[in-house]
Amino acid sequence: MRKVKLCLTLMLAGLVLLSCNNKKSTSEENKNETTAVEKREIWTKDQANKWYAEQPWLVGSNYSPSTAINQLEMWQEDSFDPKRIDQELGWAENLGMNVMRVYLHDLLHQQDAEGFYKRMDQFLQIADKHHIKILFVLFDSCWDPFPALGKQRAPKPHTHNSGWVQSPGQKVLQDKTQYPRLEKYVKETVSHFKDDKRILGWDVWNEPDNMTGPSYEKVEIKNKVDLVLPLLKNVFAWARSSNPSQPLTSGVWVGDWSDEAKMQPMHKMQIEQSDIVSFHNYNTPQDFEKVIKQLQRYGKPMICTEYMARPNGSTFEGFLPIARKYNVGMINWGFVDGKTQTKYAWDSWTKTYTAEPKLWFHEVLHTDGTPYIKAETDLIKKLTSEANKK
Repeated sequence: MRKVKLCLTLMLAGLVLLSCNNKKSTSEENKNETTAVEKREIWTKDQANKWYAEQPWLVGSNYSPSTAINQLEMWQEDSFDPKRIDQELGWAENLGMNVMRVYLHDLLHQQDAEGFYKRMDQFLQIADKHHIKILFVLFDSCWDPFPALGKQRAPKPHTHNSGWVQSPGQKVLQDKTQYPRLEKYVKETVSHFKDDKRILGWDVWNEPDNMTGPSYEKVEIKNKVDLVLPLLKNVFAWARSSNPSQPLTSGVWVGDWSDEAKMQPMHKMQIEQSDIVSFHNYNTPQDFEKVIKQLQRYGKPMICTEYMARPNGSTFEGFLPIARKYNVGMINWGFVDGKTQTKYAWDSWTKTYTAEPKLWFHEVLHTDGTPYIKAETDLIKKLTSEANKK
């Protein structure tokens, strides 16, 4: 009898041990399976082109409300202006625009992530009401390197983008102890909206190697690009680890992209890490078409995320027909004349303007919503309606 009991006890112990091992094995399999599912690779050409085939012809503007001088004033609770945003995106919808590129800022996340996401969601609700998708920009190397939360300064009279701020700021860029905060901003923000169909994609860093030209070159750090290059690669990895359903990109903006061997390390990395190719062009229609042909070698969808500077020859009438021919998405700089003052040219930092320029540099509409040049808005309506007719 004792032998029987002992045998039963040993059998029971064996079953328990086997069960535990099975659970452990299953748990490990599930863990590995989850990791496999969540590991987000850079999109292949086929994945990228399949996604793009589901989109309309994308035409829109880089957008901040006319009441905001920069990203901070657009999004902070005290100055967030949903009524004005609704009005202006309504004007965009009437022109046939279906996408807006919109800048975020790491300091907004640090200040109040929950409130920031709530306002982002409200903004997305407004945009969706007007059938407009949003391409969010996470970081930006342009203009003022010393951003600060709180009430923003008034615009410097007659000066292009006199209050726009970089993200992250210069001090943070030089302080690697701050990088975990940036990682948190990227991962939490992308994760929060990773399956949101109202979001077209994530432009992870605007013009990362921009040294700001005459506006802030006296205070820019000489090793800025050396600091940004590895950080940008990390930003791509952080964003991708959140497994977004939307594409990631960072647009090349200046340089020779005709041959891999001639390209800067920054530009090679931007394109290699991007799910879709994006670029900027403020030159002539001929140069714009040349660049499209150069970038076609990557075999991925293309979106021109900045263009349209009238005195440079970068115009709606010159660019949009070419873009339509090659099926390139188009997002011009500036929409409604306002506190960013980008109807003034870049040279307003070195040349004194005392009145509105005869030919606006950027912007499509006056502050009251009337077209600056009606022929332009008529063309946008015509081309978008032809391309996206149901």
